[in-house]
Formats: sequence, C-alpha cells, structure tokens
Amino acid sequence: MKLGIVGLPNVGKSTLFNALTGTKAETTAYAFSTITPNIGVVKVPDTRLDWLAEHYNPQKYTPATIEFVDIAGLAKGASRGEGMGNKFLSHIRQTDALVHVVRCFDNYALYGDESADAKRDVEILDLELVLADLEVVQRRLEKAKKNAKGGDKTYAHEAELCEELMAHLGEGHPARYFKFSSEDKNILSDGGLLSLKPVIYAANLDEDGYANKDDNKCIAALRKIAEAEHSSVLPICARLEEDLCGMEVEEKQIFLDELGITETGLDQLIRCSYSLLGLISFLTAGRDEVRAWTITEGTKAPKAAGKIHTDFEKGFIRAEVVAFDDLKTYGNMNAAKEKGLVRREGKDYVMKDGDVVQFLFSR
Repeated sequence: MKLGIVGLPNVGKSTLFNALTGTKAETTAYAFSTITPNIGVVKVPDTRLDWLAEHYNPQKYTPATIEFVDIAGLAKGASRGEGMGNKFLSHIRQTDALVHVVRCFDNYALYGDESADAKRDVEILDLELVLADLEVVQRRLEKAKKNAKGGDKTYAHEAELCEELMAHLGEGHPARYFKFSSEDKNILSDGGLLSLKPVIYAANLDEDGYANKDDNKCIAALRKIAEAEHSSVLPICARLEEDLCGMEVEEKQIFLDELGITETGLDQLIRCSYSLLGLISFLTAGRDEVRAWTITEGTKAPKAAGKIHTDFEKGFIRAEVVAFDDLKTYGNMNAAKEKGLVRREGKDYVMKDGDVVQFLFSR
C-alpha cells in the first residue's frame, strides 16, 4: 500500500511524515521545500503476528508494510505546471490513496491574518486535481471517439462515459463524487485520475487546538466533506506525533496516558487506511517465518495464495484455515484441530481478516 501525503505548502506534511516514518525530512517553512518526494516504509503493528512469533519462534518475522510518500505542497496553478506542478502531480498518480493534511491552526508568523479555513484549502487542492483530470479525460474521449467510428460499442460507451465525466469535472467536482458503476470505474481504472483517489483528511492542529479538538470549526467542516465521500477525518498534532516518535516505548505510553490518547497517530492512520481501501490481513505461521499478507476484502482463497507465490494460485488444492482468536484461545494448532476449528476450505472460500492459513497446492 502506498499513501501520498499531500496538502498546500507549509501545513505540516513533512512534520507528519517524519512522525509517521521516524525519518528526518526537511521541514523548512517555505513553499516547495519538498521538491523530491521523501519516501518511508513503515511496519504495520499487529499484536496477532507478535503472538504467533512468540509461539513459533520463527527465523523470520515479516509484518505488513505501508509506504508513505511526502509530496511537495500543491499550490494554485499546479495543473498548468506552475511551481513544479506537473512533477508533483505525477507523484500523486503513483499512490493508492491520499492523506490530505489540512491546516487547522492559526500561525501569524507563517500566514499573517489568514485564519485556518479547511473548506477553502480542500477546494484549492481538489481543483488542481480536477483540472489535471480534465486533460486526461479529454484525451481519453478523443481516442474513444476515433475508435468508435468503426461501430465498436465498447468505445462508444467509453466516449459517452468520458463526456459525462467531463461535464462533472467541468463543474469543479472531484471524480470521486461521480456515480460510477463498477464496470465504468474499471474502464477508467488505468487512466490515473487524481481526483478519484480515496482520501483521508488529516486535520493538523497545534497542541492547544488538539486539546480542544471537539470544538474545532475546521474539523467540523472536514467531517462534512468526509461524510459526502464516505471517507474519514483524523485529528492529529503533527508536532506532538514527531515528539512521540523519538521516545522509548515506556516513556511514550506514559506520555499518551497523560494526554488521554489511546493510540498514536500512526496506529489511527493505518486503521483508517485499511478501512478506506477495503483491506484485510491473513497470516501464515511456521518455524521458518510468521508473516502478515495484505489483501482486498472479498478475496477468495486461490487469489490470496497467489500473494505468496503464483504457483500456489495455479496449483491450488485447498486451504487449511483457523481464525486467529480460536488459535490463541486453545494455544496451538493441534488443540484447535481437536475442537474442530481448523477448516478445510476450497476455491470459493472468501478470506477473512485474521485467518491463519496453510495452503496446499500441486506443483
């Protein structure tokens, strides 16, 4: 999974990136300080995998990972190439989803009398993505019309879809608000539409604002936007998260308890991103390795086996599956088998989050 951290200049993107990844990206307070995107890979915390590691004592421990990309501040005119815009937009195109960092704090030194306005800032960034998408759809429309001249109904439908989408984008609406059928979304899936990407809104607050986040007007505005998109809002203090990043585990827990925070921003963001993208994890365990594998919710067993190796999918025979909670309750696989909790599943089995699996396949 690759998440792009985006936002207007100087809203705290690189500070948040540092906090999430434990790195030290430049956080200078001027536009375009992040011209080349910073990239950090983060291990996904999973207590289930920790338990399996204690039980099996494997040679290798491999959690799921998320790749964060810190993309430079996107200013007005980016879609026309201003401010290195084309380069920044291409970085966004390569991500699975966006973490849109929105300023929810006032800072006279940086912004003068310009108060925080979440709705305004979201609309500025969205408009640049929409304008870039209009160019993509226009080219797609011209190609579809040309190919439809021979009577191909598939291209005729694509041309009609592009015209409807262009009208939608032309009104300034992001593509994620467009009512696609699943088939229509597949038609344009290779188009790299920027405003179609799912978004998590990270409402960046200062420490005082974070303590009073329930009364913050910017967060309320973001929640209205997120509700319309079936997305989520994550109130966060990037500076505070960056401080937490440098602490030892025990010190960090004491600090979190004092603040009344149950989980770090990274943990919250991982949970939000999995939910937003419809992802789950299944687990494999043995003396050689315990590992978490990320798949899309609804994936069937053969496809999941293919995540491990293509031969597993091609020669799939069955999957031996036990729910992690059942395995933990009874302590080991043999005890779970005696209770009838280890199931033999075939090609139509839909994988569930936390399944501990062994795949059988023919070579």
